[in-house]
Amino acid sequence: MNSARHSIAIDRALIAQGTSSSEASRAQVDGASTVRAAIISLAGEIFTIELKNIREVFVVESVTPVPGMPSGLVGVTNLRGTVIPLLDLRPMFSLNADAMLPYAVVVKHGNWQVGVLVDTVPQIRALSKNQFLPAPTGRGEKTFPFVSTVVNLEDRLRGVLETSAVLSHFESAG
Repeated sequence: MNSARHSIAIDRALIAQGTSSSEASRAQVDGASTVRAAIISLAGEIFTIELKNIREVFVVESVTPVPGMPSGLVGVTNLRGTVIPLLDLRPMFSLNADAMLPYAVVVKHGNWQVGVLVDTVPQIRALSKNQFLPAPTGRGEKTFPFVSTVVNLEDRLRGVLETSAVLSHFESAG
């Protein structure tokens, strides 16, 4: 458990400074051609979130269910005196949601913030803008624009979560 807390402390420091020192030197060389992102895992599936949308990462120690919350919001937790709603995105992406996820990534949208539950502590990476492609559009009756871009990461296409769309959806549902 100490190594997990140490890892979170390192990732918090990286999030606070926005990148690692080696990524910072690469970003200076590449200029505006890179995007800093957190790589997250949901039920084994990999997604990315732009680092500018993340406030911090923490271990979820307890969840308090709140009656009447919109689907996907599993409850709230106390983060140093601030009540943070917790969002489980797995049902939206038809992923297995049996086990409780141990970590949350606090994402922000205006004055509103929510903890997105994740499997693992995110990795922070600088990604080249040429790795990003438009996501294929769905044909379902009810589509959500939560993933409008994909990124070529480790020879596979991974979804880029549009946190503003996710949080706007839940803000209007609440």
